Amino acid sequence: MRTIQFREALREAMSEEMRRDPSIFLMGEEVAEYNGAYKVSQGMLDEFGAERVIDTPIAELGFAGIGVGAAANGLKPIIEFMTFNFSLVAIDQVINSAAKIYSMSGGQYSCPIVFRGPTGNAGMLSSQHSQNFENWFANTPGLKVVVPSNPYDAKGLLKASIRDPDPVIFMESELMYGDKGEVPEEEYILEIGKANVAREGKDVTIVSFGKMMKVAFGAADELAKEGIQAEVIDLRSVRPIDYDTLIASVKKTNRMVVVEEAWPLASISGELAYIVQRRAFDHLDAPVIRITCADVPLPYAPTLIEASLPNVARVVKAVKEVTYSAA
Repeated sequence: MRTIQFREALREAMSEEMRRDPSIFLMGEEVAEYNGAYKVSQGMLDEFGAERVIDTPIAELGFAGIGVGAAANGLKPIIEFMTFNFSLVAIDQVINSAAKIYSMSGGQYSCPIVFRGPTGNAGMLSSQHSQNFENWFANTPGLKVVVPSNPYDAKGLLKASIRDPDPVIFMESELMYGDKGEVPEEEYILEIGKANVAREGKDVTIVSFGKMMKVAFGAADELAKEGIQAEVIDLRSVRPIDYDTLIASVKKTNRMVVVEEAWPLASISGELAYIVQRRAFDHLDAPVIRITCADVPLPYAPTLIEASLPNVARVVKAVKEVTYSAA
């Protein structure tokens, strides 16, 4: 094991897969000459050349469409959106083309493409550059949606995404690219759709994904000081969702708090709350509580950002509410 940054784990995943398979290429704004807006693709142009690490104009609809066409013809594109806020410009190619090719061809054609880039709050970039669209993409049959929370998961899940025969939405975070974590030197791949019980506990289940796992772990640490043992589950992907691992945890702890960066309406956390009450209602000792972003466009001011997003204090309060109300 060695300690590397989140961006380095992503770079290793792409580079290893590109060395293995010459049909894989990377395309997006500033991915080549500038080494990536967040230096994820640093050095890849030198190794793989301009035919496989391709700079594009500021035209997401255009280069996403090129990627879909390439995938339909046997190549394996990795399309980088500088931020998933910009993916809205390309939404027709993602939703109406990539996600539908397999179904509309009667299973004759697959679309092995990865759309990747950062999502959510990026720190004082205001509302147009700080949105979470995981639930938008997860609501689309034909897509897989992966949201890693650490370098180990990022590498293993990105390699799995690149090898997947179907389109994958791979969502990262500007605020995590510098995060460090242990990653094996030997090759490994993680299964898409398998959640990780990141911390064992018996009193409450805290569920999250992506960078909100930091909030979940922070809350678990604070709760442990008061003798409350939280089980922390990292979903890793939000389509598919590993419902079985979630239900098994709730049956053990009898309580659940969900932490999600996105807005509350039509959210992943709403889906999780429904599934738990549907499949494990008799095991719940308290109502499920969701901690989400405030139902507003994310502000610019750091104090307002802090007030809008989930934080450790809000999660701790929610856990105490479900714990003591059931006592």
